[in-house]
Amino acid sequence: MGRRTPLYELHVAAAARMVDFGGWDMPVDYGSQIEEHHAVRRDAGMFDVSHMCTIDLRGAGVRPLLLRLLANDVTRLTTPGKALYSCMLRQDGGVIDDLIAYYLDERWFRLVVNAGTADKDLAWIKEHAKPVGVAVVPRRDLAMIAVQGPQARTKATGLLPAACRAPAAALGAFFAVSCDEWFVARTGYTGEDGFEITLPSESSPELWTSLQSAGVKPCGLGARDTLRLEAGMNLYGNDMDETVTPLESGLTWTVVLDGKRDFIGKEALEKQRAAGPARKLAGLLLLGRGVLRSHQAVFAGGAGEGEVTSGTFSPTLERSIGLARLPAAAEGEVEVDIRGKRILARIVKPPFVRNGGVQIEL
Repeated sequence: MGRRTPLYELHVAAAARMVDFGGWDMPVDYGSQIEEHHAVRRDAGMFDVSHMCTIDLRGAGVRPLLLRLLANDVTRLTTPGKALYSCMLRQDGGVIDDLIAYYLDERWFRLVVNAGTADKDLAWIKEHAKPVGVAVVPRRDLAMIAVQGPQARTKATGLLPAACRAPAAALGAFFAVSCDEWFVARTGYTGEDGFEITLPSESSPELWTSLQSAGVKPCGLGARDTLRLEAGMNLYGNDMDETVTPLESGLTWTVVLDGKRDFIGKEALEKQRAAGPARKLAGLLLLGRGVLRSHQAVFAGGAGEGEVTSGTFSPTLERSIGLARLPAAAEGEVEVDIRGKRILARIVKPPFVRNGGVQIEL
């Protein structure tokens, strides 16, 4: 039996199909993964993401700490509530985790890290925080509900505490507002607009049921995966891990190498950039019958071989799509080994779908 979020009993009562995910008992669907997927693309859906780990960093040295720990540059965070996506790296450039950092004030930043990496993340952060006197506080007293879709903010705003409603409605993309123990961020993992609402655990069942009454559809991990893959978003453990760098994972845009800032992993990334990464992460659109899945071999002709890192059937495109780590020289069409047959696929640039719209040529 895994760990349970504060919403576990509601998932069971709704006859959700439960699975182990990162050591947590989580809903994979509530009956129809495809219906849940379409609800987010066309209207509004919600996800229990309370397994994600919220970490508060407090102290005078918190910004210098994150300048050292993160490949992206938190110097860019000057407006309270502004968020930044980044990787946290090993000395060799391997990705320890990808995360979102929120700037609240000069003595308080908030990180949201992945569930399966939370323990190692905390150990790594605490190791570097102790010498500079920064307090590292995992907030397991909080729950998190992601409300996503074109109607998500409209349906969710009126259910927030009164003091939160106007500030939340005014949020720009990748901004957050703190209202006492509630924290509302206009971020997400689906390629659609919406809120990620962090709140006291004991208040989360009431919010969940109120959202459902407002027409927000409960969604599980299955739809979350097809949505994030359509949006071209990486999944830690599939599309990146400690054996690859951001430059090999389609995340060069999250790395700031210019300037004198010396972050962990910078030297390794500078060497890799100078030499030219041997591999890249690219999107694949399958041209024949079948479904792309992780670990399938990809043959890129004279450029060499690669591997599918994430694959699925896209409900929006009604085609199979995936991400693959390929030789840097790979281009055009490739072949994917699906059950012993080589099926043609075309290399495309993600995202496949954003804000309900198709972003690639079919």
